[in-house]
Formats: sequence, C-alpha cells, structure tokens
Amino acid sequence: MHNDKTALRSRLLAERRAMSPDRRAAAAVAIAGHATDLAAPGGTAAAYVSVGGEPGTGPLLDALAARGVRVLLPVLLPDNDLDWARYEGPAGLAPAGRGLLEPTGPRLGPDAVCGAALVLLPGLAVDRRGLGLGRGGGSYDRVLARLAAADARPYLATLLYDHELLAEVPAEPHDRPVDAVVTPSGLHRLAGGGQRA
Repeated sequence: MHNDKTALRSRLLAERRAMSPDRRAAAAVAIAGHATDLAAPGGTAAAYVSVGGEPGTGPLLDALAARGVRVLLPVLLPDNDLDWARYEGPAGLAPAGRGLLEPTGPRLGPDAVCGAALVLLPGLAVDRRGLGLGRGGGSYDRVLARLAAADARPYLATLLYDHELLAEVPAEPHDRPVDAVVTPSGLHRLAGGGQRA
C-alpha cells in the first residue's frame, strides 16, 4: 500500500511540474467558475492558497470573497496541525515556511474550520468513491478528524486537474471520502460523500 501511494504521488507530482504556466492559469480560472457557487453569500468556506503545481486558488479566493463568503485560510503549526485566519485579499498574505503563503490576520484557532459550510481540500488524486490521495503530511487528515469529532458536516470538495480524478486510489480504513471534486471541466459529485447536505 505504501509503495503504491508513493509511486502514484511521484507520477502525479511529475505531471503537475510538466504543465505549462498558461495551462495552469486557465485551469485556475475554470475551477473558480465551477467552485464559487458551492458557497452561499454570507456563509463560511475554508480554502487554501495553492503552491507549486497545485490547481491555482487565487481566482477562486477572490471570487468567493466578492460573493460575500467569509473565507478561512490555513496557517501551518509546528506540529503540522492547522490554525485558521480570514482571507483579506492577496495583500493580506505573507510568505511562510515550506513555500507557503499564509494569511497575516488574527488566528482563529484550529477549531474555526468546524464553522465552515464548505471545506476545499488540496490533493493529488481522488477516486469515484470520494477517497483521496494527498501529499502525505497529515495536516488535512487532522482537519477531517476534527470535523468528525465535532459532528460538523461541511460540504467537502477537492480541487484537481481533470486527469487526477481516477477510477481508484490506494485507500486506508481511516480515510474519509469527499463529496465532490472540482476540475477545470466542472463539478463532479461523488458517491462517497452523499451523507452531507
């Protein structure tokens, strides 16, 4: 299982690195067009600032904010857990460790994510069951566990490129499915997450 995940991660990361900047930029705009309507005006969405070859989130963050959505962004803690702060526009982001950009506003605590109606998750691949493959750092496993412990049931969506929605990814018993994947081609609702609103 571990070797399967490692090999798949390596392949997917290489494919992302090979993508042209123009293709990445077009994908970011398309994803924003499909994902913005997942959050209601006046509601709260937890999102993230993309890095490297990840599908770009800049257009989406701005579109959500323009829609009147309160957007929370993660702040990586020393133990790999995530704190949260409000997105106040690109000028409110500052470089942090590991090449990340993080919000500079007041920290709201790791439990702030439990108040979000929509949680957008980074990933490398998701399968038709809604089970995903991340980078292996464990930060979002903690977020999902925190949501479950609080009996919070936000809509969970992973942002991916089209070729990263796979028939199957290696999964473990503790993996939690997402409700949907958003790719440049559209919103893909999945079988695994049907228990959420």
